[in-house]
Amino acid sequence: MNMIRLKNIHKSFNHLEVLKGISLEVAQGEVVAIIGPSGSGKSTLLRCLNRLETIDRGTIYIEDEVLASEGADGRSQYVHENKAREICCKMGMVFQQFNLFPHMTVIDNIIEAPIMVKGIKKDVIIPEAEELLRKVGLFEKRNSYPSRLSGGQQQRVAIARALAMKPDIMLFDEPTSALDPELTGEVLKAMRQLAQEHMTMIVVTHEMAFAREVAQRVIFMDNGDIVEEGPPEQIFTQPTQTRTQAFLKSML
Repeated sequence: MNMIRLKNIHKSFNHLEVLKGISLEVAQGEVVAIIGPSGSGKSTLLRCLNRLETIDRGTIYIEDEVLASEGADGRSQYVHENKAREICCKMGMVFQQFNLFPHMTVIDNIIEAPIMVKGIKKDVIIPEAEELLRKVGLFEKRNSYPSRLSGGQQQRVAIARALAMKPDIMLFDEPTSALDPELTGEVLKAMRQLAQEHMTMIVVTHEMAFAREVAQRVIFMDNGDIVEEGPPEQIFTQPTQTRTQAFLKSML
């Protein structure tokens, strides 16, 4: 089953075309890493998936449900608000910045959305949140405030918070780019565990070793296009496109 299908996605900001006809399918349980230079459209593509940005043209299917499709005028139209929200709840997203609520404890950060968005009772969600904290190695920090955590710990809380909504798909937008190198490993470890549990994941990353080790497929984007895609071993050892070769030479 394809969890995500994108057909001919176009997105512009003012007169700058950022996505130039992206088509992509992601299968259930697949881990896809998206690499490429800054400004290539990687993060915009992720944000279009869960409607943080709206597309201009093209079609988005999430688990075979239409989120957006082209109307008669060629412009994309979204399904009605309630349905769009329901579809987007199938996806969790972890950002570059942790975006934790500073006035809430770790446990309260995690349970806020399930209670407010899904209407889950507090006594039901707290044990689930505590289990997620154990999963990311932070159970002992459940009553701490974000300011008392390292960047790596905050990002792991952000992962647990996204998982608390029980998404079928996880989107990661350069989740380690704001971290010191020594803190990156603990976040990547949590992501590896998700991959081993067959969570469907799209990861925008500059961590080439992670992409090579964990992803089943690597996509190289540049200038709003998918330039090349394939298994990690092929992309990292025998890229066919000149732009891919030049990028990897600068990164490795």
